[in-house]
Amino acid sequence: MRLPDFRLETHFARWEFTAEHHLTASDAEAMSMRELLAFGTAAQRDAFENLWLGYTETWGAPDLREAIAATYDTISANQVLGFAGASEGIFAANNVLLDAESHAVVVTPNYQSHESLPSAICHATGVPLDPDDGWSLDVDRVAAAVRPSTKLVTINFPHNPTGAILDRERYDALIELCRHHGLHLLHDEIFHGLGPTGTEHLPFVADVYEKGLSLNVMSKAYGLPGLRLGWIASHDTEVLSRMERMKHYLSICNAAPSERLSIIALENRQAIIGRNNAIIDENLPKWDAFFDRFDGLFEWQRPDGSCMGFPRYLGAEGVEEFCRRLVEEAGVLLLPSTIYRSEVGPSFPDRFRLGSGRRGLDEGLAAMVDHIDRRVGAAS
Repeated sequence: MRLPDFRLETHFARWEFTAEHHLTASDAEAMSMRELLAFGTAAQRDAFENLWLGYTETWGAPDLREAIAATYDTISANQVLGFAGASEGIFAANNVLLDAESHAVVVTPNYQSHESLPSAICHATGVPLDPDDGWSLDVDRVAAAVRPSTKLVTINFPHNPTGAILDRERYDALIELCRHHGLHLLHDEIFHGLGPTGTEHLPFVADVYEKGLSLNVMSKAYGLPGLRLGWIASHDTEVLSRMERMKHYLSICNAAPSERLSIIALENRQAIIGRNNAIIDENLPKWDAFFDRFDGLFEWQRPDGSCMGFPRYLGAEGVEEFCRRLVEEAGVLLLPSTIYRSEVGPSFPDRFRLGSGRRGLDEGLAAMVDHIDRRVGAAS
């Protein structure tokens, strides 16, 4: 398999740890080891400190899988497979479900691996979300894309990068479409639970569809990407078993310390995700005020959920040049939508991704405002 460079990760490799103001993060505010352990019981902290650092079970520790299963309504521990992050799960699912004779349907824009992996294995068709319809998905277009060889449909709500959430009626219609054709539905749900107060999230696909694959991770809504721990939950245990055998060629097993820490986070998910959503509640009005100030330079649509947005840039130089100058001259990192260009569907070349899930937004916004004011002044 030959895969193209991962544009987002290549961009982050250049700027994520050198730019002074990271305003495009897709994860919630991280916490320290001490802060996370404070959520644990005395027994959990003791178990962590005295942990045996040997191999763990490929499926994931039994108590970890129990803790993950408890986040679902209909899933049991034996219907959960752990991964070393969500990307490993995406890789395993595509390689197990698809072959050279298959066909896949993906939404665009998307996280690149959801497109690049199926495209490297077989033929993939992109179905674009509609910015004029709240970045929603036209299920009829998905139906039109399905072929006799279609094996997999991949979606992602809350969506990266727009933050859109599909309305329930369309979600149910998509599930019925997949059920009718016997298709697996991989739902990237890594932002589930994350969003401003009052956000209504879709049910996990594994709870409502027998061939649904629920992808999740500790990185985004929990704000714990350093744990590198994800999972797929599904009632289709035969597919999970095949992915477990694929994992033998990948990470083999999860890191034991990450499993202990993830259990603590999962058992305190309401408090942790509530903390992260409070940061979004604080930050979104600041973005609203920024876009009000520069009305005419940007088009802003508040996201439904997650901690991201995908506004439109209207400046003459284009979004790529705007983002380049912003990071080089003001130290403010954004993701231009060229990072999200698609080979299987339309792209949106005049947008950028912003984040609202981390603290420290005031300093970054001030630098961004100063940069724009200086450039406007110089132009006049």
